[in-house]
Order: sequence, then structure tokens, then C-alpha cells
Amino acid sequence: MLHQNAQSPVNREQGTPDFMKIGPYQLANNLILAPMAGVTDLPFRQLCKKLGAGMAVSEMVSSNSLLWGSKKTQRRANHDGEIEPKSVQIMGTDPAMMAEAARYNAERGAQIIDINMGCPAKKVCNVLAGSALMRDEKLVADILQTVVEAVEVPVTLKIRTGWDQAHRNAPRIARIAEDCGIQALAIHGRTRADQYHGDAEYDTIAEVKQQIRIPLIANGDIHSPQKARFVLDYTGADAIMIGRAAQGRPWIFREILHYLETGEIMAEPDLQEIRRILLDHLDNLYDFYGEYTGVRMARKHISWYSKGQQHGAAFRQMINRIEAAEDQKNMVETFFTTLINKEEIAA
Repeated sequence: MLHQNAQSPVNREQGTPDFMKIGPYQLANNLILAPMAGVTDLPFRQLCKKLGAGMAVSEMVSSNSLLWGSKKTQRRANHDGEIEPKSVQIMGTDPAMMAEAARYNAERGAQIIDINMGCPAKKVCNVLAGSALMRDEKLVADILQTVVEAVEVPVTLKIRTGWDQAHRNAPRIARIAEDCGIQALAIHGRTRADQYHGDAEYDTIAEVKQQIRIPLIANGDIHSPQKARFVLDYTGADAIMIGRAAQGRPWIFREILHYLETGEIMAEPDLQEIRRILLDHLDNLYDFYGEYTGVRMARKHISWYSKGQQHGAAFRQMINRIEAAEDQKNMVETFFTTLINKEEIAA
């Protein structure tokens, strides 16, 4: 297993990296927000793009057309005003249904279709979707070929290193993907059996990079500018994908971008800026979901933003009982204003 101080096999000069393209889309940079169910909705994707992400991938949309009329799926397929390129992830096991889902989303504004073969969740793998698909390489090829042929937009793929540590078949899946016309590949540096336990490993990602010509995106445990630099150098990847580290910290993208361009660490946002970012985020959630659902969706984000702050645990207990948007927003404003005033007095 690699460690951050391991010797990099790729000697890339410090400075601005070359940014990748997906089909006709030139990314603004090589930092991508990972798709996360219940997290990467339109308000969060927009926020991360404004704070430095070069691309953001939507929550996964089921290939089951019976679900497309639901409010949840319609929200996931909503890209109104989104900064381009607009990437939508689809999930399923039947090639024809996946092709139909790709067409459905492309007709509704998706400029890139991403196929999920990386999700380790039991409810996904129990229906043989997500990372469970990596056990059936023929089905993988059938799905990829059928989806690529079904749409004119670029198709990308997200996988893990394999099903378990005895079956790390990411290199074979990567070659299948390239042969089928997939235009970029993202790899999370864990197997499905690993879930999110232990440390991500990057040897498999580096191995795949040596074997394919399409752009490769490295994912897993990238939580700081220094780690981003290390992973890019070690794997030779064309881009990195950040998921959990952006929760409550969407400014991580600008911090990484600054470090990659200058080699210098950018100062963390002060409490005033965090307050402003969070309050704007809340307004966008209320507008997008409506008050009832917006308040509930906001709770997890408020929890992440307040993590590590003084009296944060007590604050989270109180705010999770709030039902009205105005009350929720006022409590957030009061909490951060109190922190700011204490900081000013201490100074």
C-alpha cells in the first residue's frame, strides 16, 4: 500500500497541469466533484463549480423508466442554469434500459453520460448494479457498447479497482471501456469489498494509466492540496475526483487549484466567508426543493459545515429539530455570528 511520501513514478513538473477534454468539452481544470447520492444535487454542483471544480457529476439516475416521473428523479435530471459541462450518472444492469436512460438524460440537457460501475452500496450491488457489475466483464462490455451507440454525447465510466482484493480487474475493465468508445475513466482506489474502509491504493490506478489512451481520473482519499499533488504525480492521472472531502468544505477545489498552480497553501476561508457560503447554499436548497424538503436536505450540509467548530455538536442537535426554513437560516446565522464575535474579542 502506498503512502503519501512514497516515491512518485511520474516526474511531473510543478506548475499548471494540462487540463483534460471529454469529447468536445475542454474542462476548466483537472478537478472533478464525484457523484454522491443525496449530495451532488444541482445547488451543490453549482457551488463546487463556482469554488473551483472543473466539472461536477450528478447523483446517479436509475435506468428504470418507471422511476423517471418521480420528483426525486426529475430533480436529479435538472440542469437549469448549470455551468457546463453537465454530466449525469446513470445506473443499471440491463443494456437496453441503460441505453434508454442515456437517451432520456441527453434529451434533457446532459452533455456527458457517466455510467456507474463503482458504487459499493448493498442496495445497489444486491441488484447486481454498481461495482457488482465488475464481476461480469461480458455484461460490462454489452452495457458500455450499447450506451455509447445510443447517444451522440460522450460517455464516461466510473469503476473501482475490482470486486475484492483477490480480483482487481480494473486493468481489464479499462481496456474493455476504451475498446467500447468510453471517453474517460474514473477509478476509485478501493475494491467493492473495501467499501470506504482502509486507505485507498493508487498502484492499480497507475497501472491502468500505463495501459490506456483515454483520460484517467483518480479518486479516493484526496482530502488536501498536498494529497492531490501526490496522487496526480504518483498515478500520472489526467484529473482527480473529490467526493467526501468536499462535504462542508466546497472551497477545497480552489485550495487544490491554487496549490497545483503555485505550490503554495491557500489560507482557509474565515468564519465570515463560511457563513456567507452556507447561507447562500441554504437559499439555493430552499429554492430548489421547496421549504419542506429543502430544510431536511440542508441538515446534512449544516452538520458538515459546522464540524470542528466550537459548540458544534450542541448546535447540530438543536438545528436538526427545526422545521421552518426561516428559523433554520436564523439559527445558522446566529451560530456563526457568535463564533465570529468571540474570535474578534479574542483577537
